[in-house]
Amino acid sequence: MRAIFGIFPLLAVPVIIYNLMAFTFGGTGEGGVAITMAQHIADPANGWHIPMVSEGAVWDLTSGDMLILISLGFFFVEILKSTSTGSSTIANHAVSMVVFIICLIEFLLLKNFATSVFFILTIMCLLDVLAGVVVTIISARRDFTVGDGVGR
Repeated sequence: MRAIFGIFPLLAVPVIIYNLMAFTFGGTGEGGVAITMAQHIADPANGWHIPMVSEGAVWDLTSGDMLILISLGFFFVEILKSTSTGSSTIANHAVSMVVFIICLIEFLLLKNFATSVFFILTIMCLLDVLAGVVVTIISARRDFTVGDGVGR
């Protein structure tokens, strides 16, 4: 179970949730009027209304905002996972790269994925890949130079 957790990129979860939303979204709003995915995830009626302390202020948390908040939590865990140097970490980087490539293709080619929310998810996937590779290279370099002290 731990090996699967080590290999599976957690940022795939919000990407899968967005895919489910995008592919099951019917595209019609009130009165049969066609709306885009961008309008659907930005609509405050699809989220929560949180009253604030200031008089009359209400924070409208949309479904897109909630997905980004969840993604930030997964992104934090992914950054923590990238600091390990086990063999499953290399597989995690490879699968994370696949998730990023899929996100990039969907963002560029599919209409329902051309939103700011999905762009932010795609950038998180890119940063996950870059952080993982950079941390792995730095830690491997450190492991290599500890023995003989050469290369500093």
